[in-house]
Amino acid sequence: MQLIRLGAAALNQTPLDWEGNISRIASACEEARRRQISILCCPELCISGYGCEDAFHSSGVLSTAMDMLHELEPVSRGLVLAVGLPVRWASGVYDGVALLVDGELLGISAKQHLAGDGLHYEPRWFRRWPSGRQDVVTVAGRQLPFGDLRFSCGGVRIGFEICEDAWVADRPGARLAARGVDVILNPSASHFAFGKDEIRRRFVLEGARAFASAYVLANLLGNESGRIVYDGSTLIADPSGLVARGGRFSFADVSVVDGDVDIDAIRLIQARSISHTSLPDHCDVISHDFMFPPLSPCDPSCGGDSRDEWERSQEPGIRKKEEFTRAVSLGLMDSLRK
Repeated sequence: MQLIRLGAAALNQTPLDWEGNISRIASACEEARRRQISILCCPELCISGYGCEDAFHSSGVLSTAMDMLHELEPVSRGLVLAVGLPVRWASGVYDGVALLVDGELLGISAKQHLAGDGLHYEPRWFRRWPSGRQDVVTVAGRQLPFGDLRFSCGGVRIGFEICEDAWVADRPGARLAARGVDVILNPSASHFAFGKDEIRRRFVLEGARAFASAYVLANLLGNESGRIVYDGSTLIADPSGLVARGGRFSFADVSVVDGDVDIDAIRLIQARSISHTSLPDHCDVISHDFMFPPLSPCDPSCGGDSRDEWERSQEPGIRKKEEFTRAVSLGLMDSLRK
């Protein structure tokens, strides 16, 4: 049995509030260390904020995001930390997620599918990264891996689906599973809509089952800017089912949920699966000898459903009224204070 503790952080960020955004990420890291979380997933574009809009094409915003990423390296001591930021590469801007491991930046994965419907205008600001391609990007004078990446931290293989990547038929998770990934992290900026949290729950569970992996989703929280409200949904699953689920619409700036998964059990499921036939190759894996702390099985303080009673209600009418009231209240509060 190889137990590791996974964490998902819901963060109430503000576009271009660099110091505030970094402070909230640091607070999530402190809480993760307190809870003995080893792998912490933060939301999509949480360094800059998701709602920067056309400012994503500002050279100052892009360079500052890289500076802030460099500042987060010491913050990641004792953790495997995933944080989102905009990345300039060649002649385009990409939606990226950096992986920092115990104070060291290992590389940046890039989003492969962009949301361009409804409230989302990602194709205006970003370019989609082609599946299977790896390159390098310069951060603080260093050349680091960039693109469609997978990582090995202490022997645990990690890959990414970034928000919209999990909402499409051609999910990157299928290719990650074929490449032997144990944990898939999904940093999201998924706006609130009635019934949407149930869809997230289903694709997290289905991803964990179909890809024979642990799966972590971390969403933004509150009203960053404009008219979008994020509910702060956090989910952790493994092939056997839901491991942990956090409450939504919190008025706290930082909320963290944790859950334990057994990597050995996940690999046995992969071994028994006829469809999971490929051998993991190591030619494109970015590795780090991270040491996972030993965990006691059956820790009663870890995992489970930490949602409020109204979210567990089986009466859809009650849930819908509560969701509306809490979304409006949280959105108004953030609009006034920001």
